[in-house]
Amino acid sequence: MLVRDGQVVGRGWTQPGGRPHAETEALARAGEAAQGATAYVTLEPCSHWGRTPPCCDALIRAGVKRVVVAAGDPDARVDGRGLARLREAGVQVETGLFQAEAVALNAGFSRRVTLGRPVVLLKLATTLDGRIATARGESKWITGPEARRAAHAMRARHDAMLVGSGTVLADDPDLTCRLPGMAPRGENVPLARVVADARLRTPPTARLVQTARSLPTWIATAPGHKPAELAPYQQAGVEMLTVPRGKPAGLDLAALLATLAQRGITRVMAEGGAGIAAGLLRDGLVDRIAWFHAPGIIGGDGLAAVQALPLALLSAMPRFRRVASRPLGVDWLTEFEREEP
Repeated sequence: MLVRDGQVVGRGWTQPGGRPHAETEALARAGEAAQGATAYVTLEPCSHWGRTPPCCDALIRAGVKRVVVAAGDPDARVDGRGLARLREAGVQVETGLFQAEAVALNAGFSRRVTLGRPVVLLKLATTLDGRIATARGESKWITGPEARRAAHAMRARHDAMLVGSGTVLADDPDLTCRLPGMAPRGENVPLARVVADARLRTPPTARLVQTARSLPTWIATAPGHKPAELAPYQQAGVEMLTVPRGKPAGLDLAALLATLAQRGITRVMAEGGAGIAAGLLRDGLVDRIAWFHAPGIIGGDGLAAVQALPLALLSAMPRFRRVASRPLGVDWLTEFEREEP
């Protein structure tokens, strides 16, 4: 955002696909009014040439007088260089305003740059005793309409949805964002649907497969499948991702997340099932949990939200801290962040 004489003269945000950056968008809207203005940015302006010129150079050329930066850029190509270049050009630079909020906002970008993977939200919708279905597999609906709307709103804030093949077999989901009044995501910012399916159990008749030509659908599977086994999915428009096998079974989920990061995915929402949840937790890949609790109890014969990890000691238990909690109709949503070691 660009402010001059107490008036906002330009606003900008990074465009779909990551380019152009927010600074150049705001400068374009401000025009000559950017001269002598103050720029407020969430992330340190870039200082390197990529697909576009450096944003710090654009700010200097426009005659911006002052730049207020919430958080530094963890990218090694920037990481303080953007701030230094601005100061060398005589631009007043201030840092740290709403830093915590900016870090949270850019968590996906930061995880991709520093860890080579997206930030991962594990969404669970269970009874009070942590069950997601009855012994016969009935699960619709454990939570009420308010909770389901909130879950769809969460989908809109992510780049990709991740489920296992068991969820596809049990529920045949669409994995789309269905909220009345919400504009559809543009072609440049599609919500990718990702199925972790080492054994290639996803039926070609599944709704995810049948809608793959209109919505990005990726099936991650283990190497070694014959071309004839892959052909029905590829002909339907599914993109097949080859990922190494993991232990005790299934895929190497860290490798899968790295593959998604290479495709520009910064935020993944994992919705199930119990095997995917256990795998992500076991490998320390869950950054946040959104846990929807319904005020009911199914009992021990119901399907648990998380399969066995397993754990020999309590000290090995994945731990999270509560950061938010609110009622949603008759249900309750509690959000957690991983406790860093």
